[in-house]
Amino acid sequence: MTKNNKILVIVESPSKSKTIKKYLGNKYTVSSSMGHIIDLPKSRLAIDVNNNFKPEYITIRGKAKILNDLKKEASKASQILLATDPDREGEAISWHLSNALSSKNNNIKRIEFNEITESAIKEAVKHPRDINMNLVNAQQARRILDRIVGYYISPLLWKKIKKGLSAGRVQSVALKIICTRESEIESFVPEEYWTIDACLNHNKKEFNASIHTYKGEKILPRKKEEVDNILKQLSNEKFLVENIQKKERKRYPTAPYNTSKLQQDAANSLNLTSSKTMMIAQQLYEGINITGQGPVGLISYMRTDSTRISPTALQTLREYIGNNYNDSYLPEKANFYKNKKGAEDAHEAIRPTDVLLTPESIKQDLTRDQFRLYNLIWRKFVASQMTPQILEVNTIILKAGDYQFKATGSRVLFDGFRAIEKEQKIKRKDLPKLNEGDEVEVKEIIPQQHFTTPPPRYNDASLVKLLEESGIGRPSTYAPIINTLMKRYYAVRSGRQLVPTILGKLVNEAVSKHFSNLVSIDFTSQMEEKLDLVEESKSDWHMMLRDFHDPFKLTVDEAEKVMEEMKGVLDEETDLICEKCGKNLVKKLGKHGFFLACPGFPECRNSKSLPLGKCPMTNCNGDIIKKASKKGRTFYACTNYPNCTFLSNEVPSEKSCPKCSKTLFQKKIRGKGEMLLCHNDECGYKIELLDDIRTTNDNDT
Repeated sequence: MTKNNKILVIVESPSKSKTIKKYLGNKYTVSSSMGHIIDLPKSRLAIDVNNNFKPEYITIRGKAKILNDLKKEASKASQILLATDPDREGEAISWHLSNALSSKNNNIKRIEFNEITESAIKEAVKHPRDINMNLVNAQQARRILDRIVGYYISPLLWKKIKKGLSAGRVQSVALKIICTRESEIESFVPEEYWTIDACLNHNKKEFNASIHTYKGEKILPRKKEEVDNILKQLSNEKFLVENIQKKERKRYPTAPYNTSKLQQDAANSLNLTSSKTMMIAQQLYEGINITGQGPVGLISYMRTDSTRISPTALQTLREYIGNNYNDSYLPEKANFYKNKKGAEDAHEAIRPTDVLLTPESIKQDLTRDQFRLYNLIWRKFVASQMTPQILEVNTIILKAGDYQFKATGSRVLFDGFRAIEKEQKIKRKDLPKLNEGDEVEVKEIIPQQHFTTPPPRYNDASLVKLLEESGIGRPSTYAPIINTLMKRYYAVRSGRQLVPTILGKLVNEAVSKHFSNLVSIDFTSQMEEKLDLVEESKSDWHMMLRDFHDPFKLTVDEAEKVMEEMKGVLDEETDLICEKCGKNLVKKLGKHGFFLACPGFPECRNSKSLPLGKCPMTNCNGDIIKKASKKGRTFYACTNYPNCTFLSNEVPSEKSCPKCSKTLFQKKIRGKGEMLLCHNDECGYKIELLDDIRTTNDNDT
């Protein structure tokens, strides 16, 4: 075939190819592999355990045409540059492509870049390199490790519990974490305690102080009798200012985002799931059409452990701060942030590719969620290189007989890096001007009963935080792990909380009992460290797999003998009658949750959605069931349709309305958590709930 003397650049996604093509010009052809093009087959283990764990790779179903098109382009090109993502997965994709295309053109090199900008792309093209086999071997080891775990344990779960279940090396640890927290919540016993606050007045300025000590010892009343005794002793006491302390406190900016911190903040601040955060970040990285500029990659690579930023980006940022704020906002030396132990430092932190592209200047070109996430990344990056906020913190100790009360207040002396958040109101709490020895007026003493609360369930942010701190998984795996738990119906979301299902608890019980090492945080963390050693060429990946496989296989064989039969434990006979054959319908668990089915299967194939509550419409005795639109979106509707047209996107709760006995629905209130409300127009009952969430391929079957 005739050569066209063009250089073929292969990336992973079509949107990225458009952005890169703009910078490289007509000398280059830019094509996409659409992600992984060669992988292990889904239908079998495909690992020759007795032949040094040799994997059997195949072209992924549906990708043959893409590969053939790439081969045609490769045969015509003068050179091939593989420009897949700059991480283990990207290196493995490049390695597979190199092997597949070398028969058509062996002039193949690898290039990488941390951001999709003109300078970064052109610089990468100038410095092509060979495939990094250490990265490839680390990816292969992880892939094979996860395949072995999934394909050895999953058949056991199918046999003993239910067909279609799966286990995974990291997935199972995450499930155990969620289930353990649920057990802690279920076994939690609330303890009573009381707070006592004094509403005080001085020169017509009111302030509050809380009880602090009794005869120099900290005090926290536990019973009403204690409180009554304290109130009796305080009834005739004067409140005198005993001590006043004023201290300056500095609040320093934090590092620019790495992947896990971005997922945590996006969950807490923007209410985005980890998978949605990564999807939007991918769009920002690959390129957005900006008015007058065409496709522009807005952020650096979004899968990174590092908080480092390049000298060029640092210099540009400091110039931006110097030009837009006065000198007091720019530190004399650049702020330095240390990476966590074990972090890979191959890539920079997640940052804007051009700090001059402020969120507001390109808002019209972004979707709402793209803007919100870019705004979060941009502000975090700018704030990271500004001076600290300076607060004046005032503490006043008041003496009332043998008791001490404490009042605290603060005011901002200098906003520092918080200037970047100028549109947000910074809370302040001022205290009146007082001197030691002053007597203050007691307006009211307020006792309040409390009960300790159980630990909160995990949400995306808190689970990702724990996984990262425990050294489990890598930035690119956190979102897929949570997604897999949802997909397998091992956990569901209640608001932002991750709640284990009955199925999830059952699978966790079986895996934890028979494969305790697999769900051990320490064991899983040590496996990550061993994979890092492979990447650093300090360990042989075949030996690492052998050390894991042989004892693991013995454990699997033993578990197969002793694991108890759990099939059918999820099925529950109901009082509902099958209208086709008259048998009592059975509540069964499918891949999308519970449903009703006739036990006469296969002679009777009747099945229906499980009623989730009573229709809230007046004079309707229908049930609420879960349904899906043509686009796959979930909604809830009445079984009496079309006679009753009630439907809602809000999830029915397990609670009934105390006024009309209809089913209450869960409504999300932005910034507040959840509300339970009744959709019966004649009732209108509602109650706000306290939201207690302040704060890779692991799915082989």
